[in-house]
Amino acid sequence: MTQVVRVAHSPDSDDAFMFFGLASGSVRAEGLEFVHELADIESLNRAALQGRYEVTALSTHAYAYLRDNYLLLDAGASMGDGYGPLVVVSESSSVRTMGELSGKQIAIPGKWTSAALALALCLPLHSAVEMDFKSVGEATARGEVEAGVIIHEGQLTAGQQGLRAIEDLGSWWKGHTGLPLPLGVNGVRKNLPMLLRERLARVLAESVAYGLEHREEALDYAMSFARGLDRQKADAFIGMYVNDWTRSLGERGREAVALFLREAAERGLVPRVTPAYQEAEG
Repeated sequence: MTQVVRVAHSPDSDDAFMFFGLASGSVRAEGLEFVHELADIESLNRAALQGRYEVTALSTHAYAYLRDNYLLLDAGASMGDGYGPLVVVSESSSVRTMGELSGKQIAIPGKWTSAALALALCLPLHSAVEMDFKSVGEATARGEVEAGVIIHEGQLTAGQQGLRAIEDLGSWWKGHTGLPLPLGVNGVRKNLPMLLRERLARVLAESVAYGLEHREEALDYAMSFARGLDRQKADAFIGMYVNDWTRSLGERGREAVALFLREAAERGLVPRVTPAYQEAEG
């Protein structure tokens, strides 16, 4: 009997790239049928509260509230190694430094996104205005907010939107800690049988590896999720967030996840949690 496994991720070129092995049928698991569910990351964070999907992409920030529902997977993470979400202002703004934004309204791409938490760590005093991630750049350029935090492909196209970067939160975090900024992770539902969880951890790792080892083919697939980026920029964006960190967090990547959540908890921004991982079957 075939068991259906729902795999949820965002409709972005980097997520599409890492799940290409599964979506194309090149990576399979006998007895399992994979159904892909696509939604923006903040919607996935909220769906995870109900444990809706067997495997799902999560913001590292959101995991602080999902520890009882999901175990983290070692593969499939998106790490900003010296780069990440950008704090931007309109080109006409007089703001030149993060300090000038203290206490100001700043658009964030969702309450539980890691971008929002990184901003809170970097600039404790600000007034967060929640928006769909696609609206942040436009609202900032129009002056509806003093600044915005842009994610996904917007990090490469900010200048074309009439925006100017004030801070790169991934660069700030690496300067602060020496570690990459853990933006996205993948989780497997905790109440699944252990053998199934182990198997799903292995399959996801194989899908990431397949994409990296068949780059052009995976890039062809990812282009349909690239939201207007040309192939060269899409390839650059994917290279930022699907790489060796995505193959395996490893000890250093897990250290980054733990530190990000620990610093946030120490400032009262999230509940205190110790990240727990599902290992892959051998």
